Amino acid sequence: MELREYDLNMGPQHPSTHGVLRLKLAVDNEVVLGVEPVLGYLHRGMEKLWESLTYTQVVPLTDRLDYIASLSNNLGYCLAVEKLAGIEVPRRARYIRVVLAELQRLASHLAWAGFMANDIGAMSVLLYAFQAREDVLDIFEEYCGARLTIHGIRIGGAVRDLDAPLVSRIRAVLEKVPRRLEDVRALLDENRIWKERTVGVGRISATDAIDYGLTGPSLRASGVAWDMRKDLPYSSYDDFDFDVPLGANGDVYDRYLVRLEEICQSIRVVRQALDGLPEGEFTAKVPRVLKIAPGEVFHTIEAPKGVLGFTVRSNGSDRPERVKMKSPSFINLQALDHMCRGNLFSDVVGILGSLDIVLGEIDK
Repeated sequence: MELREYDLNMGPQHPSTHGVLRLKLAVDNEVVLGVEPVLGYLHRGMEKLWESLTYTQVVPLTDRLDYIASLSNNLGYCLAVEKLAGIEVPRRARYIRVVLAELQRLASHLAWAGFMANDIGAMSVLLYAFQAREDVLDIFEEYCGARLTIHGIRIGGAVRDLDAPLVSRIRAVLEKVPRRLEDVRALLDENRIWKERTVGVGRISATDAIDYGLTGPSLRASGVAWDMRKDLPYSSYDDFDFDVPLGANGDVYDRYLVRLEEICQSIRVVRQALDGLPEGEFTAKVPRVLKIAPGEVFHTIEAPKGVLGFTVRSNGSDRPERVKMKSPSFINLQALDHMCRGNLFSDVVGILGSLDIVLGEIDK
């Protein structure tokens, strides 16, 4: 049968591209021959903007990168600046940061589970996942007054301390999330339609995943045990006992299972951090006008979507000379073509969703 190639556009105005992303698809009937992501529709220019701001003024703008995981962006940037400036963060502040970062990972994965299921047609899962996520967002709102673009971490420590009532509230939420997670898994794990749309779809081997630079759950779903919190610990992560969930097949279904298991591991970490919360200050003494001697650093963390890194270069003033961000969504997107080839056109939505991208940090 003769090959007939058609070019189709998916996006940039499309509900399942999770932002203004355009995909140029080459198809033969229903079979995908190739995918070319087209970026740049947001025109953000964030990295250039940061050069005109002080080190402290940059922090709130990191909220707007991966806006589903704002605290992770705060943490990555602040750790880079602290490394460059030689600021020693108090141990209690490091534990508070872990609590906030893992609650943010939990909320991010819950949002992903809801969006992913909704993309494939399971509307009820979106409601279940968002109900659990709302409880976590209530904690963030009580902590710092925000629910989405959360400014909870500052250079030198955290915005505020964790008092006893807030700790009790966090513990109560940690009891509720697993029960809601069981509802989600009861709906999806052995659901025939869900498995037909995810098992064996968008497969990528461990070797190819490494070659494409995949990070985070998308990498670990292919069986590669790489997690910055374990392999290059930061912010006292080496004080906590947790497992790194791995997949075996590197398909959409494994990426789903890995993220749901990571929610359970985040709950584990938060409980340990609350149980062992040290006494002391929740922030270091940082000058109101922070000037850093000339130098350059690169620092990475394990954000919900993968390895998030910041390069910060100083020239001795109170403003960074250069800030460059390594975005996991941007890097993971380059494997989309490999994952989609040979699959059906209807599978593109599920494969793209399984990467958990956010255009806010792609068009940075």
